[in-house]
Amino acid sequence: MRIDRIWAMPSKNTFQIKPIKEMLTEEITEGLWIDPFANTNKFAQITNDLNPEFDTTYHMDALDFLQLFDDKSIDGVLYDPPFSPRQVSECYNDFGYNVTWDTTKASFWSKHKKEISRILKTGGKVITFGWNSGGIGKTNGFEISRILLVPHGGWHNDTICTVEIKK
Repeated sequence: MRIDRIWAMPSKNTFQIKPIKEMLTEEITEGLWIDPFANTNKFAQITNDLNPEFDTTYHMDALDFLQLFDDKSIDGVLYDPPFSPRQVSECYNDFGYNVTWDTTKASFWSKHKKEISRILKTGGKVITFGWNSGGIGKTNGFEISRILLVPHGGWHNDTICTVEIKK
């Protein structure tokens, strides 16, 4: 497993952080890639974001987006969800979704992970971003091949990027 640690300034646009952008350029391979939380990013061919102002393929809930795809039909997934229950609440409230305790508990992320496991081809990659290195996880059939730790200094949380391969 490759582990890199590169300091960078924080940004709400994760993929614009220099070491993360460089990692994506190295890790994104040929095939069909999707991004359920794309924001302004164009690394994947099929993109989604709740915000209708972003130029994405779809504007829907991320779980609904992931459920659009057939089993083992995707080569790669970029998974940069809201990192915390507070961020989930802020994102979804901004676009008229009713946010409840159910929306912000751990199942928010675990449902996404199950869908990612279902749609990703064997040997496919998922690149996950967050405040932990859990990624999609061994229990969902993935093995970590690379970790990029991006410390932002001061009181900012680090961004942890995991690259996993579906076994």
